[in-house]
Amino acid sequence: QVQLVESGGGLVQAGGSLNLSCAASGRTFSNYAMAWFRQAPGKEREFVAVIKWNGGSRSYADSVKGRFTISRDNAKNTVYLQMNSLKPEDTAVYYCAAGPIYSSRWPSYDYWGQGTQVTVSS
Repeated sequence: QVQLVESGGGLVQAGGSLNLSCAASGRTFSNYAMAWFRQAPGKEREFVAVIKWNGGSRSYADSVKGRFTISRDNAKNTVYLQMNSLKPEDTAVYYCAAGPIYSSRWPSYDYWGQGTQVTVSS
């Protein structure tokens, strides 16, 4: 089992920044690809970003490319999502997830955090 706890969400004005963190405990964190997904009210869960177990590869949704950066610190069992130039359409609950393969598809992930709310005002 892997337990994931997100933090760092909040209310920010458009153009602002937030840095989300996801702390992992349980099985060896460095064995897993880590990803961020988001879900807005009335919408399906959406891929945001993924990072390989060793940080060697990263991938982003087109909607956040150039604005968001995913990173990880395996010594601290933590994955981060730095979000810059935030837009109202980025408003959603953000979830981190851990899985055995590097994927943008949510069914590939076995473990999920409880989510953290990000609200961007215009």
